[in-house]
Amino acid sequence: MPAIVPRCRPRDFSVPSGGVGRRSPDGSCAPPIGADYARSMGFAKLERAALCAALDAVDPGAPTLCEGWNAHDLAAHLWLRENDPLSMPGMFLPALSGVTRSRTERLLRRWDYRELVDRIRRGPLPPSLFALPGVDELANTAEFFIHGEDVRRANGDGPRVTTPAFENQVARSLASMAKLFLRDAPSGIVLERSDTHERLRVLPGATTITLVGVPSELLLFASGRMSVAEVRAIGDEADVAELYAHHQGM
Repeated sequence: MPAIVPRCRPRDFSVPSGGVGRRSPDGSCAPPIGADYARSMGFAKLERAALCAALDAVDPGAPTLCEGWNAHDLAAHLWLRENDPLSMPGMFLPALSGVTRSRTERLLRRWDYRELVDRIRRGPLPPSLFALPGVDELANTAEFFIHGEDVRRANGDGPRVTTPAFENQVARSLASMAKLFLRDAPSGIVLERSDTHERLRVLPGATTITLVGVPSELLLFASGRMSVAEVRAIGDEADVAELYAHHQGM
């Protein structure tokens, strides 16, 4: 059993053409959907389905963009996050990481990979806070998109086809999260949407790096997935190099 780390740490990743460890080569985890349908169902539910489809498409030992985690490890993290509050503190506090590691290893022994993915697909049950109305949409849309791409892109898939409605939803999330995600930037940061050319000043600075891409790709970059995010960085060459070298996201 691989060592379980308490939180996902993005890593640089490249794969050979055709991917690694895939069960299905078509990469069609989440076809584009209409905006009205997305609003009625909720983006978090759609992203949960897309994430589980990505996990279904690979073997449990398949790589992910999270350092030290294969697909089975990532699935365990996702289930624990929603259903096991005792495991949560160790995801953020090193002193309690042993508790998280122990509970993760017990979960991996309890259910096999396919059963675990099916339970993630069904969603959390009370008394989980994530089962409360509204919490799923607020807490999981960006989380599930990021982790779905952790699986897909580590196994040879490129960016998903998204809709303007989804990109607008991600843009709203970025407006509240980007400052925290990019707090380690060596300069000021501006995010520019390549689809609408709207700009958001995230951090002030004597110099500025402008990151250009659609919101979903900017989210991947901000969360530390720079090696796979389709984002163009414009700014002082030394600042850009430092950002790519040291940015970690959350």
